[in-house]
Amino acid sequence: MSETQNTSKTNFAFQRNVAIVGILLFVGKLIAWHLTNSDAVFSDAMESIVNIIAAFMGLYSLYLAAKPKDLDHPYGHGKVEFVTSGIEGALIIFAGVIIIVQSVDSLLHGNVPKKLDWGILIVALTAAINYLMGHISIKKGIKQNSLVLQSSGKHLQSDTLTTLGVVISLVLIYFTKIYWIDAAVALIFGGYIMFVGYKIIRKALSGIMDEADLEMLSRLAKFLNENRKPEWIDIHNMRIQQHGSGLHIDAHLTLPWYFELRKAHEEMEKAYKLIGENTDRSIEFNFHLDDCKLFRARFANFRSVRFAKNLSLKKLNGTRRIFHKWRNII
Repeated sequence: MSETQNTSKTNFAFQRNVAIVGILLFVGKLIAWHLTNSDAVFSDAMESIVNIIAAFMGLYSLYLAAKPKDLDHPYGHGKVEFVTSGIEGALIIFAGVIIIVQSVDSLLHGNVPKKLDWGILIVALTAAINYLMGHISIKKGIKQNSLVLQSSGKHLQSDTLTTLGVVISLVLIYFTKIYWIDAAVALIFGGYIMFVGYKIIRKALSGIMDEADLEMLSRLAKFLNENRKPEWIDIHNMRIQQHGSGLHIDAHLTLPWYFELRKAHEEMEKAYKLIGENTDRSIEFNFHLDDCKLFRARFANFRSVRFAKNLSLKKLNGTRRIFHKWRNII
């Protein structure tokens, strides 16, 4: 089993736990709503339904991402994570709309909550569990480079903020008896989670459309500049695609024109190894080899260049440009 599949299966197991916890928290919020008759608690419970749907969608996407490559999917199934993350972002926005509509209705018609002490205790407990699960999910998602786990964690934490808003409103109502505070606080947090949903959709779309990660390219260029071999004349036309937690890297590697095929392939393997051993992500490489023509030698500072006896070339002391500026990085 490949490293990517092992990572995906680990992520799947964690997301399954997130889904189970989501169901338990939803039941707890329904109990709190039944006791308090609070519109804010009801809105929070409705958002938990979205959490459950999003959790199971994330679970399905991680199941697909764990499947090996096949003839129909030569790059694997990792990009399904971007699709489900986008849908999850849309569901978050939908939950925000529900909260705003419910809050406006409460402001217009009024509602008097009851048994606020029990409501505060139950809802506060669900908020603490939600935040803890969200924190673990984001941390694990960053470590495993899983957009699904990161999106799920952000969703849980945004839900925690709205739940805290509900708790604060219940506490204020308990002491002040000003009932419209309930709806006003929920209205504010409804707008906030809509913004969180937009950011998740934006990130998912960038992954689906293979938007260039300029920061990643810059880090990789800097690393290769610092660790390059003398034989590597140039690396250009580099592209990086993300498939789930794995990467696919295309590039052109320029080597001395006289290298035989075996030697050129060895240098390419060295480049693969250098990059692969210095990252915690699984990478699939596809490098194209270019030969450095004589007329391009003046751009290189390659001391090992040897020319055939029947060729003569004066030593050039002009421009020396190896890896200082990568060409055509996309």
